[in-house]
Amino acid sequence: MFNEDFPVIFERSQPGRVGYSLPELDVPEVDIEIEDAYVRTEDADLPEVSELQIMRHYTALSKRNHGVDSGFYPLGSCTMKYNPKINEDVARMPGFSHIHPLQQPETVQGALELMYDLQSSLEIITGMHTVTLQPAAGAHGEWTGLMMIRALHEKNGDYHRTKVIVPDSAHGTNPASATVAGFEAITVKSNERGLVDLEDLRRVVDEHTAALMLTNPNTLGLFEEHIQEMATIVHEAGGKLYYDGANLNAILGYARPGDMGFDVVHLNLHKTFTGPHGGGGPGSGPVGVTEELEPFLPKPILKKEENVYVFEEDRPDSIGRVKPYFGNFGINVRAYTYIRTMGPEGLRQVSEYAVLNANYMMRELEKHFDLPFTQHCKHEFVLSGKKQKKLGVRTLDMAKRLLDFGYHPPTIYFPINVEEALMVEPTETEAKETLDEFIDAMRSIAKEAEENPEMVQEAPHTTVVSRMDETTAARKPVLRHGKK
Repeated sequence: MFNEDFPVIFERSQPGRVGYSLPELDVPEVDIEIEDAYVRTEDADLPEVSELQIMRHYTALSKRNHGVDSGFYPLGSCTMKYNPKINEDVARMPGFSHIHPLQQPETVQGALELMYDLQSSLEIITGMHTVTLQPAAGAHGEWTGLMMIRALHEKNGDYHRTKVIVPDSAHGTNPASATVAGFEAITVKSNERGLVDLEDLRRVVDEHTAALMLTNPNTLGLFEEHIQEMATIVHEAGGKLYYDGANLNAILGYARPGDMGFDVVHLNLHKTFTGPHGGGGPGSGPVGVTEELEPFLPKPILKKEENVYVFEEDRPDSIGRVKPYFGNFGINVRAYTYIRTMGPEGLRQVSEYAVLNANYMMRELEKHFDLPFTQHCKHEFVLSGKKQKKLGVRTLDMAKRLLDFGYHPPTIYFPINVEEALMVEPTETEAKETLDEFIDAMRSIAKEAEENPEMVQEAPHTTVVSRMDETTAARKPVLRHGKK
C-alpha cells in the first residue's frame, strides 16, 4: 500500500487543460477510406493536464527510482557498477547513433571496424579463438553456446550426449538455458568449502555428458581452484566446458577462461564492461569459442579482408542467426569505449579493487552475520541471516529495512544452497566511505533485530510504497493506474 507520507499524485486531470502545442497543418489532406471498425467514434479518455504538470509528474516519478547514479547498488551477481558517461557520449556520436542496420556494409565501415576491434579485444581478454557479438544478453549467450556444443556433438554423431551438468550454486539461467537447448540438466554438489565437489563431478560425468556449465569465480564469490582438474575430467569423458561470464569482473587481467580449459565463454557487456542494464535491458552477451567450435558460430561472421570489413554468410555448419542486426550495437559501442579507456592495466585494476572492496566488507560484516564460507572471496560474498532468523527477523525483512537507509538491497535467498542468503557485490567503483556507510547500516539492522525486531519486520518506513503482500504482488500484479 502507499505510504501516507507520500500522497498519490496521479489524479491531476482537469477539463480544458492542454499539455502540447502543435503548428497548423501545412500539408494537403489526403482522402483515404478507412473501415468503420477502425474509425474512432468518440474522443479517447486521456488526461487533460498542462505541460508543466506533466514535467513535474514524471520528474517526481524519476526521483523515486534507484540506480547506480543515485545510490549504492550492491546487487550480488549483477555487477551493478557505475556506467562512465564518456561511454554515453561516444554511443551518441552521429556516426554510430544515426546509422541504420540495413545499410550496406560499405557505408558503415567505421561501425564494422569498431565491432571487429571489440571482438578482437574480447578474444584477448577471454583467451578464446573467435568471438561473436550477436547474442542479446547473458542467458541468450548461454543458449547460443549450448546450441553450438550440441551442433558439434551431433556432427560427430554423438547424439547420446543429452546431459548438461550444473553446480547446485549456479545461476538459475544455467539449467534453464540447458533445458531450452534440448538438454537435461544434472546437478553437481558443492563441497564444504563452497566449491564443486570433485568426487561428485566424477560420479555424474559419463558418456551422456554434453557439457559442464560453470561460473568462475562461482556464485558464492569463490574461485574454483581445481578448475583445470575439472576440465580434464569433463574433456576425458568427451564433454565440453561452458563458462558463464557473469563473474568475469573478478578476474580481468589475472585469469582467462580459455587458459582454464573452457571451450565456450559468454560475456555480459552490460555488467563487466559498464553498459547500463536493469529493468529487462538493454544487454549484450557475446560468445567466444575455441577453434574446434568456430564453424558453428551464428552467421553472419564479421571478417576483415584486405582492409575492408565484410559479413561472411556461407557457413554450412553455423547454428544460424540468433539475433537481427548483428547484436545490440549501442551497448557494444559503450563496452568498446570502456575497454579502450581503461586499457590492459586499467582492466587489471578493476579486478584488484573489486576483490579488495568485497573482502573488506565481508570481514567487517562477518562480525554481525553468519558467514558460511570463511576463505577469501573474489568480487562478491554471501552472508547468512540465520542468526537474525532465530530472533524472528528474516533476510527479506533486513532487505526491506535497507531501503530506509537509502540503499538497494543485496540479492537475497540466492544462491539457494545458503540458508537466508544475502549476496553482496560492491564492485570496484565504490569509494571506501560508501562501503563504510553501508556496513554501518547493516550493523544497525543487526542491532535492531536484537533490540527492536518490529522495526525491521515492518520495514520499509520511508518509501513511497510500504510493505506489500509479496505473493499477491507476484501473482496478481496491478500493471496500470486508473480505470480497469
